[in-house]
Formats: sequence, C-alpha cells, structure tokens
Amino acid sequence: MKVLLVNGSPHEKGCTYTALAEMKTEFEKEGIEANIYHIGTQAIHPCLGCYACRQLGKCIIEKDDVNAFVHMAEQYDAFVFGTPVHYASASGVIVPFMDRVFFSAANAKKSVFRHKPATAIVSARRAGTTPTIDQLNKYFQISEMPVISGRYWNMVHGSTPDDVRRDKEGMQNMRILARNMAYFLKCLAAAKAAGLTPPAVEKPELTNFIRD
Repeated sequence: MKVLLVNGSPHEKGCTYTALAEMKTEFEKEGIEANIYHIGTQAIHPCLGCYACRQLGKCIIEKDDVNAFVHMAEQYDAFVFGTPVHYASASGVIVPFMDRVFFSAANAKKSVFRHKPATAIVSARRAGTTPTIDQLNKYFQISEMPVISGRYWNMVHGSTPDDVRRDKEGMQNMRILARNMAYFLKCLAAAKAAGLTPPAVEKPELTNFIRD
C-alpha cells in the first residue's frame, strides 16, 4: 500500500510540508509506504478547456509535470493534497495543477483516481482554512474518491514550521487523519482479499440546463 502526499506550497519545507511530514511518519508506523511530492514553483499552465485529453488520454500541454504526475499517481493507492491558504483559498500553485491533473485523469484510458481514498490538509497563519478544505475536497468528490476525515477540520496554524509544530491540536489531527486513512486502506485490502469488487462504472449521463 502506497500513499502520495502532495505539497502544493511554493515553499518546499514550509508549514504545509511540516503537516504532511507528520502524516508521513504516521503512515510509516502503520506499515504503509508514503512519499511527499512537491509541485514546486515551475509555471503550471491553466486548463485550456480544449477537451483534447478525451482523444489523447492525457493533457495536451507537455511543458510541465502534470502528465508525469498522473502517470505516477497510477502506482499509488491513496492521496493527500496539501496547500497553504492564499486569500482564503488554495495556492496559485496547486489550483491549476489539480484542475488539469483531475480533468485529464478523468479522460485517461485507465482509471487513475476512482475509488482511491483521498483527503486535503491546509496550513494558515490564521483564517481561510475551511473554504480551502472545501475547495480541494470537490476534486475528490467528483472523482468517486472516498474522502477521509479526521477528528477536526484538517488544518494547522502558524507562520513558520516551528509554529506549526507547536499547534498540538492541529498536529494531533494530522496523525489521526493518517491512521484513519491507513485503516481504510487496510479495509480495502481485506475486501479485495475476500473477493469484493468495486461498483460497476456507468456511462455518464450529461444533462444540460439550457436546451433548444
């Protein structure tokens, strides 16, 4: 079992990383491989809305790491996406990245995210955390991914990594969240061993509100 933790902060070892690293340690205690992926500060092109991925099975834009990430994600069983709060929403790094990752993956020939558990964690100096969690959760909910919860909203507070480490409640929730996801993954493994299979996939039915 493998979990991929995605750092959507421009700072590789900042507050968001500190929270993800706490989860990584807990996953490893549970016997689950966990790796942190830093999106970085490269330019991420926004989605063009061109729908070329429906024919190509991947995003048409090749000048960043979106397609490479989707390919890598196929090898993982669960995901944690983390971001700092910028203007009461997710960072400008992670939003275009997730837009294209999830849209192109939905049109890939092989299911990448369906039925794989996911969760979002956010870091902030003070406020804007809950709308940011909601924002990221929507990517999972539209992708048929079970959303894993903790004891409280998945957030840590602080202006520096040391501040975050002193947020005892926040860091405790990162550990609880990791254990909850580990438990869910083990339940999935037990279900698979017992011969249970995921639900059948239906062809999408698209209903437009405006019609001729």
